[in-house]
Amino acid sequence: MGCALSGTGVDSAKSSSEVNGSAPGPAGGSAPASAPPPSLSEEQKQLVRESWDVLHQDIARVGIIMFIRLFETHPECKDVFFLFRDIDDLQQLKMNKELQSHGLRVMSFIEKSVARLDQEEKLEQLAFELGRSHCRYNAPPKYYKYVGVQFMAVVKPILKEKWTPEVEEAWECHFDYLTTVMKRGYQEAELRNGQASYSIQRTAPSNTSQNVI
Repeated sequence: MGCALSGTGVDSAKSSSEVNGSAPGPAGGSAPASAPPPSLSEEQKQLVRESWDVLHQDIARVGIIMFIRLFETHPECKDVFFLFRDIDDLQQLKMNKELQSHGLRVMSFIEKSVARLDQEEKLEQLAFELGRSHCRYNAPPKYYKYVGVQFMAVVKPILKEKWTPEVEEAWECHFDYLTTVMKRGYQEAELRNGQASYSIQRTAPSNTSQNVI
């Protein structure tokens, strides 16, 4: 499904960073170029808000089921979570406090993103910083899209008849936006880490010692 673009057309969404071939992050640094994420239409924003109002009542359960499904469908994702990567029993995972806490943190991020749908700069900053922090945790962007897919799979039976093709498309667009900006934040942090490492290597003293006579 495609995403509706805000404004009069695709060209109106282009920025000078696209023309120059770089994508500056909110913090002022430069990350590798990536396609600009589409914006949700006003109708899509309202659909996301309305469905979230229903889901908000049960975010703890949604968070834990989402991650259990994620580990079932993509077991390699567990490698990122060192606290419970060795737990193979899914029932035991459901009771794991660290996983429950992480599920709540992810749901809290989604809640904040929904609250910032009309504050594009703040929404971008939120997703960008989360991407940067994932670089510190060594959680690469290839995993980000899986979370959105599993989130929608979990909430669909909860919303029942309220889960329409239009609602699904709106959430797809929202997660496309979040994962694109997160990837940009991750890449910027990765680039800066690489530059810092190279600088340290260049300035490190030589191990070769000279005899003093």
